[in-house]
Amino acid sequence: MKKTYPKKLRSGDKICVIAPARSLAIISEDCRQIADERLTQMGLEIVFSQHAEESNELLSSSIKSRVEDLHTAFADAQIKAILTVIGGFNSNQLLQYIDWDLIKKNPKIFCGFSDITVLNNAIFAKTGLVTYSGPHYSTFGQKLYFDYTLEYFRKCLFSSAPFDILPSKSWSDDVWYKDQNNRDLIVNKGWVIINEGKAEGAILGANLGTFNLLQGTEFMPQFEGTILFLEECAPAKAWDFDRELQSLIHRSDFSQVNGLVLGRFQKTSKITDKQLFDIVKTKKELDNLPIIANVDFGHTDPKITFPIGGTAKVITHSHDPKITISKH
Repeated sequence: MKKTYPKKLRSGDKICVIAPARSLAIISEDCRQIADERLTQMGLEIVFSQHAEESNELLSSSIKSRVEDLHTAFADAQIKAILTVIGGFNSNQLLQYIDWDLIKKNPKIFCGFSDITVLNNAIFAKTGLVTYSGPHYSTFGQKLYFDYTLEYFRKCLFSSAPFDILPSKSWSDDVWYKDQNNRDLIVNKGWVIINEGKAEGAILGANLGTFNLLQGTEFMPQFEGTILFLEECAPAKAWDFDRELQSLIHRSDFSQVNGLVLGRFQKTSKITDKQLFDIVKTKKELDNLPIIANVDFGHTDPKITFPIGGTAKVITHSHDPKITISKH
C-alpha cells in the first residue's frame, strides 16, 4: 500500500479535538484553559467535536458518537489535524465501523497515544496514512515542565526536516493534574543500550498492551522492514511486559523487524535495567536486533512525538547512540 504523509501544521490552521476513548468531560477546566492557551500560542484554532463531552458510566460515549466525530473531523477540509482528548480502554470498539476510504481520501494529522495506539496503527494499516504517537489535548494542560514535549511536537508536526531525538534532562511520573504547582522531577539517567547495532525502518507500535489488541485482525500493520517503538504503562510489571513482548515475537513476520526502541517505564512498574536485560536475553529472536530503552515516550513526561509509518534510523552503540526521525 502506498504511504501518505499528511501536510504539516502552520500558524492559522484549525485543529479538531475528538474523544475516541474517554470523554472530554473528565478534563478539568484548569487543564483545558492551559491546553487552549498553549495550542493558541502556536497559532492554532481549536474546535471540539460534537460529542466530545458525552460521558456514560464508563466515562466514554457511544460507538456511534465516537465514529461520527472521527468521520466528521476527517471529512472537514478546514480541519488540518485531529488531536485526541485522552486515552482510555475502548478505542478498538470503533475499528469495524470506520470508513477507511473517507480517511484515505482526506489525509491529515492524527495524534494521540496510549489507547489511541490501536487507531494510529490501524489507520496506517488500512489507508497508508502516517499518523502520530504524541501528546493528547489533555497533555497540553500541564502547567510546568512542558518545554521538551512541546519542542518535539513542533519538530514532528510543524516541519518536514529530519530531527534527532535527545534524552530529556529530567522526567516525572506524578499525578500532575491534581497539583499543578508541586511536581516531582527525577534526573534522567539517559538511554539504556541493551543490544548494539544499527537499524532503519518504518515505525510501528507505541503502547504495547494496546498494540497487541490488533493481533490476528486486519488492522495490524505488517512488520516487514520496521522498527518497533514500544512502551508499557502501570500497573504492568516485568512479567506483563515479558509476555506481551513474547506475543509480538510469535508473529510469523517478526523476523523482519529491524530494531526495538523502548519507552520509559513508570515508577510503579518497578522494572529495573537488569530485569529488562534478562527479559531480552531470554528471547533468541532478539539477539541480533539493536535495542535501546528508557527513551522519552509512553506514560511518563516529557514525551516525544513520532510518526507511525514514518522512518527512523537508530544507532545503539554505547559510545554514541543516536535516534533520528528521518521521514515524518
